[in-house]
Amino acid sequence: MLQHFQWPAGHELTRLFHGRGAQFLDYRFINVDWLSPAALIILYSEVERDWLLELATAVKARLGDDCQSVQVQYRNRHMAPYELLLGEQLDEVIAQEAGLKYQLRLGRNQNYGLFLDMANGREWVAQHANNANVLNLFAYTCGFSVAAVAGGARQVVNVDMSKSSLGTGRDNHRLNQHDMTKVKFLGHDIFKSWGKLKKLGPYDLLIADPPSLQKGSVNIVRDYPKIMRRLSELVSAQGHALLCLNSPDLDVAFITQAMAEHAPDFSFVQQLQPSDIFINREPDKGLKVLLYRHG
Repeated sequence: MLQHFQWPAGHELTRLFHGRGAQFLDYRFINVDWLSPAALIILYSEVERDWLLELATAVKARLGDDCQSVQVQYRNRHMAPYELLLGEQLDEVIAQEAGLKYQLRLGRNQNYGLFLDMANGREWVAQHANNANVLNLFAYTCGFSVAAVAGGARQVVNVDMSKSSLGTGRDNHRLNQHDMTKVKFLGHDIFKSWGKLKKLGPYDLLIADPPSLQKGSVNIVRDYPKIMRRLSELVSAQGHALLCLNSPDLDVAFITQAMAEHAPDFSFVQQLQPSDIFINREPDKGLKVLLYRHG
């Protein structure tokens, strides 16, 4: 298995092994992330304890002194609990991606604070945000916002119902010594806030990265078209919409067909591809990121 790992050149935040992509059919039950200085094994089914400890020992040995902690998260168990396997108990780490710092929290929630498969999306935003007014819907911990401000955005508006996630987003901006006057954090229900969002626009770039299904909040099949119908009043002429979809049950056609119906004045520009480590045996089951232009 270790021969299929992509080992980091340094301290860069990265996925070491993407079993969920099914490139290696015998290992579809596992991902391994490098959150320097911690390594995280993510399991989607039970494994033998000896095998798990052997893997943890091999990963720590390969990463050397840079690896202070090896932990496992059991996604197959209720509440997705964490367990320390080797080294120190690290509950918080400051990790780095493309020169930017992010605060990650282990052991509290299913997701630790940044989606690694979106690295190419954050890179695109950083390269195209200069002097842009950016709207970041479902902002979570504001990874896109950090990339946008680093890329020279004049304003970013982050919207998410989770005030604790937005609080981490503030910390992420402060870690990177960003000008906080450029960043807004709105702990609102997006679908009840169109008027306020419109007043802060128009936007040169709108980013939507909704959860596939969030009980009591978001149903992607029902709600993504609601966002698409609002794009024309939110995005400036020749502005862009970056639409993300990470549901294994919905393919690219879900976005393209819905956009053709609900936002016909937007034209498709390109699909952003994830890095090689995230290549999926069935691409439509992985992350989809589509870029559209208004007009």
